[in-house]
Amino acid sequence: MAALQIVQLSDIHIGSLFVQNVFDTVVDEVNKLKPDAIIVTGDLTDEGLLFQFERARNELKRFTCPNVIVVAGNHDYRHTGYLLFKKFFPSKQIYEFDDAIVLTLGTARPDRDEGEVGYRQNQWMEKTLTKLPETKPKIVAMHHHLIGIPDTGTDKIIILDAGDTLRTCLQSGVDLVLCGHKHRPWVWNLGRLEIAYAGTTSSSRFRGFFENCYNIIDIEMGKKPRVDIKIVGKKRFPLAELVERYKPFLEQA
Repeated sequence: MAALQIVQLSDIHIGSLFVQNVFDTVVDEVNKLKPDAIIVTGDLTDEGLLFQFERARNELKRFTCPNVIVVAGNHDYRHTGYLLFKKFFPSKQIYEFDDAIVLTLGTARPDRDEGEVGYRQNQWMEKTLTKLPETKPKIVAMHHHLIGIPDTGTDKIIILDAGDTLRTCLQSGVDLVLCGHKHRPWVWNLGRLEIAYAGTTSSSRFRGFFENCYNIIDIEMGKKPRVDIKIVGKKRFPLAELVERYKPFLEQA
């Protein structure tokens, strides 16, 4: 059994595309897992409206997990949602567990689809990570994707300063970056660093992968974090298998 288990949910999209019965199944499945932490990597709401935030907060309260970490997405920052988000989901930027350390980065900007980490956050991340013990796995959670992924169209709305952020992660010994945003589960391996993307947990807006899903991360000291994808109501398997089985559209034709 893993020393630490984290569930990554993403792109819930409370609004017209939210699928309630799918989210109900997610709540049941995750509560049975009894993870140490749940990380929601953004887009809890579809339009950043007050009633959507109220409903999102009530839905997250259904989880029995003691640590629910929430990161804002670009949809949450629409229509002055950036003023509401922190009131509904106050959070820290660093979470320390016995077997891992989690840092969160705010990449959403008001009424913009593209993301940005910014000089100050990058500098803070670098200074913070260099002070942390090398023995603990380091996890960074953000909404926007750090590197482009297949089946998601244009890459104009990745993190604008992705190069600076990636350099910081690589040089500071980050083990795992968790992203959401494009509703396409994927994983990139860059030596020690692994970048895992979650699909949409409970919306009907799919891109290249047409099932609702979430990620389960198992962490053991001295080992690389294991990232599995869990299809809602169906099987769980290593996220890397999804990448290995991938065939571009032209190959399938």
